[in-house]
Amino acid sequence: MQTIPLFPLGTILFPGGLLPLKLFEQRYLEMAKACFRDESSFGVCGIKQGSEVGAPATPFDVGCLAKIIHWDMPQLGILQIVAQGGERFRVLSHRTQADGLLIGEVENIANEESRPIDLEFAPCADVLKQIVAGIGEQHFPTPTRFDDETWVGNRLAEILPLPLPTKQRLLEIGDATERLVELSKMLREQGLITNEISRDAKP
Repeated sequence: MQTIPLFPLGTILFPGGLLPLKLFEQRYLEMAKACFRDESSFGVCGIKQGSEVGAPATPFDVGCLAKIIHWDMPQLGILQIVAQGGERFRVLSHRTQADGLLIGEVENIANEESRPIDLEFAPCADVLKQIVAGIGEQHFPTPTRFDDETWVGNRLAEILPLPLPTKQRLLEIGDATERLVELSKMLREQGLITNEISRDAKP
């Protein structure tokens, strides 16, 4: 168990993902300063109730650790950072500091191990390749691993235009194959995958 600052957001950070943020509220500027000083991480949680600014929001119970890997201050009082997702965690309890920053007692959830992508999910990898080519590789963590079930599932889950509760559910899934099964259904419903490949099919 560890104690970390929590950052409730209207988006979901997945392990390995990149999250650009613009910080201007004093509570988050102080949070970032502490992360720089201690070389520590903060926790990103989707917002269950409330909003990103103003009064503290109620976070979902499962989030993702975030490590600041790049920062810039284009003007005084505005801090632009890029954070990268680490391990998932479960919030056991949380409290609000006087400055409005949420502090959570959390336990880490082990991320799935890398595994080769099954032929069944090759169309998912193809869709992701098209998205990466269209948006630009600089917006994705490197190296790209289109042959890895965990990497492909996490990148699709974070980039597809899905409702926040759906993304949260995908984050909470503890098996890379199960996550890709769900994503395959969604891509077929959107018409982005039209061919059905049997799990028993041979390359």
